[in-house]
Amino acid sequence: MTQTSASIPPGIPQGPPTREGATAKLALGAMGVVFGDIGTSPLYAFREAFAGHHPLSLAPLHIYGVLSLVFWSMMLVVSIKYLLIIMRADNRGEGGSLALLALMGGRKAVRRWSGGIIILAIFATALFYGDSMITPAVSVLGAVEGLTVVNPALSGFIIPIALFILVGLFLIQRSGTARVGAFFGPIMLFYFFVISVLGIMSIAQTPEILFALSPHHALNFAFIEPVAAFLALGAVVLAVTGAEALYADMGHFGRKPIGLSWLVFVLPALMLNYLGQGALTMRVGREALENPFFLLAPDGFHLPLLIVATLAAIIASQAVISGAFSVTQQAIQLGFMPRLRILHTSASTIGQIYIPLVNWALMIAVILLVLFFKSSSNLTAAYGVAVTGAMLIDTCLVTVLLFGFWKWPKLWAGLLVALFFVVDGLFFAANLTKIPDGGWFPLAVGLAISILLTTWAKGRALILGRMREAAMPVQVFIKSAAGQATRVQGTAVFMTTSPEGVPHALLHNLKHNKVLHERLVLLTVSILDQPYVPDEERAHIEELGAGFYRIILRYGFMQDTNVPVALERITEAGPPFRMMDTSFFLARQTLRGAAHSQMSPWREKTFAWMLRNAESAMLFFRLPANRVVELGSQVEI
Repeated sequence: MTQTSASIPPGIPQGPPTREGATAKLALGAMGVVFGDIGTSPLYAFREAFAGHHPLSLAPLHIYGVLSLVFWSMMLVVSIKYLLIIMRADNRGEGGSLALLALMGGRKAVRRWSGGIIILAIFATALFYGDSMITPAVSVLGAVEGLTVVNPALSGFIIPIALFILVGLFLIQRSGTARVGAFFGPIMLFYFFVISVLGIMSIAQTPEILFALSPHHALNFAFIEPVAAFLALGAVVLAVTGAEALYADMGHFGRKPIGLSWLVFVLPALMLNYLGQGALTMRVGREALENPFFLLAPDGFHLPLLIVATLAAIIASQAVISGAFSVTQQAIQLGFMPRLRILHTSASTIGQIYIPLVNWALMIAVILLVLFFKSSSNLTAAYGVAVTGAMLIDTCLVTVLLFGFWKWPKLWAGLLVALFFVVDGLFFAANLTKIPDGGWFPLAVGLAISILLTTWAKGRALILGRMREAAMPVQVFIKSAAGQATRVQGTAVFMTTSPEGVPHALLHNLKHNKVLHERLVLLTVSILDQPYVPDEERAHIEELGAGFYRIILRYGFMQDTNVPVALERITEAGPPFRMMDTSFFLARQTLRGAAHSQMSPWREKTFAWMLRNAESAMLFFRLPANRVVELGSQVEI
């Protein structure tokens, strides 16, 4: 899935509806976030089939065939594959590739496929970052290109205006988007209404275009001109870009509101507009291909349509940027990425986060994409490869679900999977022809990020293994040291990644300072394979004797790990925790070269670089800066 999971939409309630009235509100919110990407596809998708990298003539066979392919692609990919099948696979309500990975991780039925599942989920996550770069560039460029319809003399301003909008969008991320987000749904509802009306006006002049909804036109196109139909799939797939967002945002809106939005509003609006563009080209000819989306509007309405389309493109971009923040947080929590600085932009809305490194990296990438590709048409080559690659990965995961997880009847599951593989395989193969024209970009991004994620995961696992091997049993330490060392007032919290043995920071502190605090807490923060853990299940406490306690704080992979808040709620480990009387001891590992490392030299150096640049545990766990002591240690892998 090109995205793994988008963040909780600003200004939209979290979780599934509890009342019937909430369903409509969530459905409206879903239109502003879930369908922002797919909703802006009419800006460029139909045009690409006839004026893109593999242009078709405007023969009725091609127009009817493309429209039929668009409609049935939406039905198969969005309505059946995602809405009916994939969205059934939720991890306690949450969706996305990392959520699915966490769900499958501990299941015996799919354990034999676990290595392949992890690789697929990682590559899907990596592809999402490529999508996060391409979506803002192609959506905003596609909207601003309407200037050429308003006034051809303004064509020179397209790139500067697009860059101005995109840079401004990234600059406002730091302040949060909760207020703006409340308008996402209504704006997109108005946008879908506008494109529906424009489509109906065009269809009314050429009503026979409605026959394009019949599947026989797609089959006829494929049989008469198989090569042209195959290449056309590279443009047709642009009509379903963003379909994976249905699954990623399921936990934020619920399956029912998303399905309601799609079937009642989004699907009809999109098809009406595509049919309207087809009808326009039937009447006008190749002149319409200059920009069929904007030419649907009557003279005098091009500028208002440009404004509405630009707002929709900004919303689609905002949704994917927020999604990149959320995916990054999940990857960090699940151990696929080093700690990064995460800022919370809303005190009332859970999940409203901002990650500076991700934001600026995306902004630089988007600017370079706009300057290098220069037009939405050129960018669609890169876009198609990212989307189809993600869809193919989704089909692989669906296969594991049907056969190893849900145990569907093999005949029906096999037929369904075969259909999905044929559709997604053809889409992906058609877009591979665009690799020289820009399709290399998302593949390069996906490969690079996959290498970083797998390198971090392996290096982290090796470090944890080395630390466990050298760990001293807690009871042995208590018996030998508790009675001999000088005890001082206060509480010392020693952070440790392992819930077993004595933390290295505790051994170093005793060795150098020769003292132990009255109360010593061995604290482990554990990220579970579920999105949320209730507050009442947060802490597991074990009294070890002699003033020692082991506390395990459990969080879901979508939750903020605020350690001081969790400790202050604990009442079963001696007196209440007061941060002014508590010292936190952290161990910072430094890699030391090993004669026989289990990682190749270049990966070991990459991991060491990531380790050095990881966010401090103090900031990540929200620890008070004036109460933290860091102790260094060296480790070989």
